[in-house]
Amino acid sequence: MPSRCSASIFTPDFPVLPYYLGCPSWNEPAWRGSFYPADLRPADSLEHYARVFNAVEGNTTFYARPSSATVQRWAELMPADFRFCAKLPRDISHGGDLRDQLDATQAFLDLLAPLGERVAPLWLQLPAGFGPPRLAELAVWLEALAHRRIAVEVRHPAFFAKGDEERALNRLLHERGVERICLDSRALFACRSDDPAVLHAQSKKPRVPVRPAAFSQSPQVRFIGGPDLDANQAYLEPWLDKTAAWIEEGRTPYVFLHTPDNHLAAAQALRFHESLMTRLPGLPALASCLDGEVEQLGLL
Repeated sequence: MPSRCSASIFTPDFPVLPYYLGCPSWNEPAWRGSFYPADLRPADSLEHYARVFNAVEGNTTFYARPSSATVQRWAELMPADFRFCAKLPRDISHGGDLRDQLDATQAFLDLLAPLGERVAPLWLQLPAGFGPPRLAELAVWLEALAHRRIAVEVRHPAFFAKGDEERALNRLLHERGVERICLDSRALFACRSDDPAVLHAQSKKPRVPVRPAAFSQSPQVRFIGGPDLDANQAYLEPWLDKTAAWIEEGRTPYVFLHTPDNHLAAAQALRFHESLMTRLPGLPALASCLDGEVEQLGLL
């Protein structure tokens, strides 16, 4: 049954979302003319994105560190309550023993310092080769970052086998209030298509069992769907129920929506929120930045 939320959680005078919602990035040219105005300059995409969504995955920092000037510009454009889930650069997360990466980690945090509390949580996406024998180095790294909010994504098969090794990982994270990122790629791999974007995504994205963890006040969900939003809906329904339940428990979940080339990621995120509104009466509508004007988006 759909969850129902007390109307007292939402008030007309304080229409703040009780969760964070976003996409992998804000700079997507394919959104112009639909989510964005057709003539939007790329330099203006962040400002427009932040009018609608209150969070974004920091995918860009995984592949390359931004310049100091770029971070400063982000700080000027991101609202104070916006959340930038910056991924540790891959030379840190994939570059060997994490205990040897503490200085590089601090340098990365220093670079992002102008964003302040908007960098929360910091994401550590570990490679598939990072298995149980390396939990000790993860523990040391987490202890050094104990003052930060952290979320970790794992991909090693042993961490999904429901055995002692997975329990050891979960215990390590739970005891430190570190979130285990919930990755759901079922809709993507259920898709049968010759579309190059789909085939590319299926070759790159992990195919692991779903683990709907909530080890902290801020559960983290990464949903990777296919190009058919209607087909994705069946896989999103449990996350809608779970997100509503987390909100009712007083948690503040983060939900990020992907599609194979992310051309429809914004549309998928908008659809998610509209569906969540049916489960949580009083949940504020999102705003639209189409045509440069902010207007409320409710159920059609």
